[in-house]
Amino acid sequence: MSKTTLALACALALGAGAAAAHGIDARPGNAQAADFDIVRTSVSAGDRYLVFDMQVSGRAGATHPAKSGKLAGSTVFSYVWPTKIDTAEVGFDADQGTLALAVTAHPDFDDTPWIDENGDGNPDNDGDVWHSHWVVLVPDDACGKGMLKVKDIAEGSHPKLPPTWPGLPILIDSPGYTPLIDGRHVRVRVPFRDPQRMLGSAFDGVTAGLRVNANVHAPLLCVVDVKDVASGDLSLPGKIEAASAK
Repeated sequence: MSKTTLALACALALGAGAAAAHGIDARPGNAQAADFDIVRTSVSAGDRYLVFDMQVSGRAGATHPAKSGKLAGSTVFSYVWPTKIDTAEVGFDADQGTLALAVTAHPDFDDTPWIDENGDGNPDNDGDVWHSHWVVLVPDDACGKGMLKVKDIAEGSHPKLPPTWPGLPILIDSPGYTPLIDGRHVRVRVPFRDPQRMLGSAFDGVTAGLRVNANVHAPLLCVVDVKDVASGDLSLPGKIEAASAK
């Protein structure tokens, strides 16, 4: 699929969902880098958590962005699960856009200021260690025709934010869920009070590069390089299923 087609799919199809009560199997070879080449993605619900899982054809997490030495224009690599879960479920206002769990790495800035991912005693220097976020995605042609961004917080507005919001002017949360990267898999276990309520919610899987605006203003964080999409068209055909059914 061409980048232009993927961009249009991002803008037009994120809200769509197909009936498929299972994970998504993907044909290998759609991404140039094997560590971003999705072959399967799933989301399952236990008694107190959701498990997000993505399998790639290479060694997951092997490639990190090159360090530029500054925030402006810097790159973020990501493994992302766009969902139909309402944004209110994780502490934002309701219906703010597409809620996605993202596992990211970015060497030029740290957005988990209370977490010391690399264990060196300094929580401010480990953005390049793979870590998790909730983000709210919305289309914005300023990022490129049909492309997506993490939703900006307008100056002077006061939206509802999770307690672990890292202070950036975008709808992002840094909840501290440690991604488990093992061989070809990226997994994140996310606690919820009642995850069974989310059974049947739609999802997809995406690997992508994002970029911080060179002028460090809105749109602050754009999706600029879609590497692979599990469904092929971002139609969110996956459905969250009970963990016991797997």
